[in-house]
Amino acid sequence: MLRGNRELWWAVGVGILITVVYGAVVFFSRGIPAAGDLFGHGLGILGFILMLMTETLYSLRKRSRSASWGKMSSWLQFHIFTGLVGPYMVLLHSSWKFNGLAGAVTLLTIIIVVSGIVGRYIFTRIPRTLDGLEIEGTLSEAALRQARQLLALWHMIHIPIGMALFISAFVHIGAALYYATFLK
Repeated sequence: MLRGNRELWWAVGVGILITVVYGAVVFFSRGIPAAGDLFGHGLGILGFILMLMTETLYSLRKRSRSASWGKMSSWLQFHIFTGLVGPYMVLLHSSWKFNGLAGAVTLLTIIIVVSGIVGRYIFTRIPRTLDGLEIEGTLSEAALRQARQLLALWHMIHIPIGMALFISAFVHIGAALYYATFLK
């Protein structure tokens, strides 16, 4: 259950910190950092690791309800935090160039983040316990059924886009390693 917006405030705070560091690099280097230089690669690698954590850790925890790895609400907050900060770092990694496969990956990243924001809104419409279990009887039956259907439809869209994003990202990483590293 998401009662507060703690994960959003943390993501905004970390995003501001990243923006300040990025701004300092732009100021001192007198230009936008290239995606292939040390700082650009660092942003891309850390951002992708956060995005990978977003995808895998929350999904694993969600599927193992018997595990005592913490409350589902905490894992969802972690999922939202990494799902905002990681893509922001990847966006900065792009050096504001959106062509080719890297541009497609960036577009899919933006789509998945917007989809995640919509999903968070839908998810919060369904009342839940602290463990993330739905509470029956708090909404009218029609409203609860409608929210569940909307969430199911959202999952049918969000998950395949996320899979396409990660397949594209792995292809991008493989191509970047091959062309920028191994051919030099």
